[in-house]
Amino acid sequence: MHRRKLVMAIPASVISDIPHLREKTLEVGLIGRAAAIFQVNEIIIYSDNEGGPNQKRDRGLIATLLAYIETPQYLRKRLFKLKPELKYAGILPPLRTPHHPLENKSKKLKDGEYREGIVTSVTNKGSIVDVGVENGLLLPEKKLVMNRRVTVKIVQVGKNKKLELANPVNINKYWGYKVTTAKGSFGQVTKSRNYDLVVATSKMGVYFQKVTDELSEKWNNSKKILVGFGAPSQGLQKIVAKEKLRLEDIADYNINTIPNQGTKTVRTEEAIYATLALLNMLEK
Repeated sequence: MHRRKLVMAIPASVISDIPHLREKTLEVGLIGRAAAIFQVNEIIIYSDNEGGPNQKRDRGLIATLLAYIETPQYLRKRLFKLKPELKYAGILPPLRTPHHPLENKSKKLKDGEYREGIVTSVTNKGSIVDVGVENGLLLPEKKLVMNRRVTVKIVQVGKNKKLELANPVNINKYWGYKVTTAKGSFGQVTKSRNYDLVVATSKMGVYFQKVTDELSEKWNNSKKILVGFGAPSQGLQKIVAKEKLRLEDIADYNINTIPNQGTKTVRTEEAIYATLALLNMLEK
C-alpha cells in the first residue's frame, strides 16, 4: 500500500511553448503516465505567471486532460461531454492502473473487488451504478446524486450482485490521482497545505546524491509530501521570487536530479520522470 500521500505541483505554463493542441495533449498524457507510474496521489496545477497570456486557459486544459486520462475508459463518455480540449484525447496513453480494469463481464466480477463507477439511476431500493460491465449494479439503500462518480466494492456476486461504497484511502492498491487547480503560485501552494516535506527541483539545486541519505530518512518519516517543478522558461527560484519569496525558505530541499545535463534545458515532463524515478528509490 502507498503509505504516504505524494503530491506533485506543476506550472500552468508547462505547455505554453507548445503551439498545437495535439502536441499539448500528448505532453499532458506523458505527465499523467508519470504520475501513475510513481503513484502520485494528487497533481496541483499552479499559476507561475498570474495574469499572463493563456495562463487560465492552459491551467484548465491541463486539468481537463489529466482528469480525463485518470478516469476509467468505461466512465469517460458519461463524465466528459464533447469539449474542444478533448479533440485529440484519442492519443492519450492508457494508464493501466488497478482502477482501470479491462474485464467487462459481470460474471467475472469477484467478491471483494473494487471498482470505480457512476450513478446512472436511483430507485426505491437504492442507486444503480455503472461499473464497466453489461448492466448497472445495485448499491442498496443509498440514494445518491445522478452522474456522481463513486468508488465501490463488490460485496455480493452470483445472480443478484450488490455493491457497497468504499473509500479509496482504504484500498491496498494505487487508486489514481486527483487533480487540483491552485489559485496562487508555488509559494502559496506550500503555505496552504500542511506538508511534512517539500522538495523543490532545479538545476540550481544540490545534487541529489549528496542528500540521498538525509532525504531518505525524512521521506520515510513523512505522511504528506509535495514535490514541485518549474516551468520551461523559468525555474522555481524565479517563479517564487515574483512572490517575494526565496526557494530555500519554503522548500526543505532544492535538488538537482539531472546533474551534468547534456542539453541546455530540460523539459518539465523530462524532469518529472527523472525526479520521481529517483525519489521512488527512497521508499522503504
